[in-house]
Amino acid sequence: MTCESLDPPDNDKETFEEVDPTGRFGRYSDLLGAGAVKKVYRAFDQQEGIEVAWNLVKLNNFSQDPSVGDRLVKEVQLLSQLRNTYIITLIDVWKNSERNTLNFITEICTSGNLREYRKRHRHVSIRALKKWSKQVLKGLVYLHTHEPCVIHRDLNCSNIFINGNVGEVKIGDFGLAATVGTSHVAHSVLGTPEYMAPELYEEDYNELVDIYSFGMCVLEMVTLEIPYNECESVAQIYKRVTNGYKPEAFHKVHDPEVKAFIGKCIGIYTQRPSALQLLADPFFAEVDDDDDNNNNDNST
Repeated sequence: MTCESLDPPDNDKETFEEVDPTGRFGRYSDLLGAGAVKKVYRAFDQQEGIEVAWNLVKLNNFSQDPSVGDRLVKEVQLLSQLRNTYIITLIDVWKNSERNTLNFITEICTSGNLREYRKRHRHVSIRALKKWSKQVLKGLVYLHTHEPCVIHRDLNCSNIFINGNVGEVKIGDFGLAATVGTSHVAHSVLGTPEYMAPELYEEDYNELVDIYSFGMCVLEMVTLEIPYNECESVAQIYKRVTNGYKPEAFHKVHDPEVKAFIGKCIGIYTQRPSALQLLADPFFAEVDDDDDNNNNDNST
């Protein structure tokens, strides 16, 4: 028996703002998020019958700086190679020449990003925060052991996404990610200042910059404060970070175990553990793998 398409009459078809060239994906007007270079809309995959995220980039925005558009193309190319439970999955990509847009479809996380989710749910147990953190680390293990090694370089709570109904956390937004060779060393300054490791400013660093950013994410999850929010400018943040001053939020962490764990992550890079080492830390002793969707952790 063949499986037939269920095509409703024209006057009963779903109203989309835009449909992809194959007719598979339809974009709604609902805006899920907007950044400096792209907008993300709710969309529907008619083939699979699931909601997805439609990422739309207007390429004419980059006529003065084509490097930004090139960077986004690289993000999409990179995403297409990554397959892991804890990484946002790319489903399809195409360029619309008439509208001069780059469009790509990714899986959708129903509860948005971790920053906003944490703000909405202010009373969360340490155990829940550990479960989220462990999943982020598993995503970083996948990236850092990928061939070639992938350094995210802009990890923060606004580009970690969550399906709140099952507590599933995924890393997204790879627009600043870098792939590096066997030396695992990169040489450009990019990222969100509050989350950037000191060595990033020195333009000579490796994947451990993501561990520093991860530590700042844990700090934000615990304190509900963006690190270094006491600073009034990027220059002040830079001065404090490069002089080894921890953010004031760090001193507001009362749980000694949590504070010690964050301290390991944001310490000097020569003593900073890898993602794999952190997964084995006693900090996660009470969190079982069964708690955080333990499947295909290192799938490629």
